[in-house]
Amino acid sequence: MLSIDPGSLSERENYKFLVGSIIPRPIAFVTTLSENGILNGAPFSYFNIVSSNPPMISLSIQRTAGRQKDTARNIIESKEFVIHIVDEQNVEKINQTAASLPSDQSEVELANLTPVASVKISVPGVKEAKIRMECLLEHSVELGGLNTPGCDHIIGRIVQFHIENDIYEKGRIDPRGLAAVSRLAGHNYAKIGEIFEIERPK
Repeated sequence: MLSIDPGSLSERENYKFLVGSIIPRPIAFVTTLSENGILNGAPFSYFNIVSSNPPMISLSIQRTAGRQKDTARNIIESKEFVIHIVDEQNVEKINQTAASLPSDQSEVELANLTPVASVKISVPGVKEAKIRMECLLEHSVELGGLNTPGCDHIIGRIVQFHIENDIYEKGRIDPRGLAAVSRLAGHNYAKIGEIFEIERPK
């Protein structure tokens, strides 16, 4: 078995090991509003649950050469954002939003996604997602980097869930109906495969 010190590797080499090892990763499609009212949308796979009491999620947004991305800047400035679950039906359109656009152009518009008003925050979501979550910024932390931060770590508190009727039953979400996709390495994604059950020890 190889034993490798990450301190001896470049950022890109560490990235390849991480995204190739920590799989599958859920994908959050995040919408935010710029100070000029532009609806920004971008997918992120450094995303997960933090807490259920209160319901909170985490989102780690990598910087490029120390430069903060539009999504992180918008969240930190407005304190609001919407998380959407990426699924088999919307993944092609969501993938288009990963394009590098100037901050005065909307990725949501580029991908022909349909904005839909939120209930408790000013940032719209998109209609094409079966699940979306309205979030308020709980914490933001600059992390990593030798001379400048390498990422913005965002913790958001969910203030409203929106769940498509067809995948909801008795307080639970049907995983096959949701058909969420996950991120692997490179250009690869994965679908929900075989589902099996293991009982917890008593």
